[in-house]
Amino acid sequence: MGDVGRSRRYHHWSLGFGHWSFTRTVESHSTFPLVRILFRLLRRILPTRTLGQRGEAAAARFLKRLGYKIVARSQRDVLGEIDLVAVDGRTIVFVEVKTRRSLDAGHPAEAVDADKQRRLTRLALGYLKRHRLLEHRARFDVVAVLWSDGQRRPHIEHFRSAFEASGEGRMF
Repeated sequence: MGDVGRSRRYHHWSLGFGHWSFTRTVESHSTFPLVRILFRLLRRILPTRTLGQRGEAAAARFLKRLGYKIVARSQRDVLGEIDLVAVDGRTIVFVEVKTRRSLDAGHPAEAVDADKQRRLTRLALGYLKRHRLLEHRARFDVVAVLWSDGQRRPHIEHFRSAFEASGEGRMF
């Protein structure tokens, strides 16, 4: 019983040094003030967001500068996630953001294949139904973010109307 309780209590240790819960666990369970101070400093230095999250934030800023209004971020459903939902004029825009560190695995936009397009179409249709927006025009944009190591700012490409709705729920 003692081992089970202990493994649950310290399950954060298995997540790794850079994980926020690991540093919180060490910080809160350490009896040495120096260790607590060190981990507080490390938490400030270590990046807290993933590359994908940073890419989505950069894409949202980019689209805002183009005049889009961001109305939702990271809309999750059973089928997956819509990265950004925006409004451009009177059109609802579902934005898929792909972020890469390099072009070694291909261009980020190439990752939005036919299967991903079908999933995004179903997700978008569900979003429109949930929010009673089926009578509005909608489109799908792709934002490719290339953020190399050491670069302060990413290279961003915006593909407006990147693909048409596909699959069974084509109601756009």
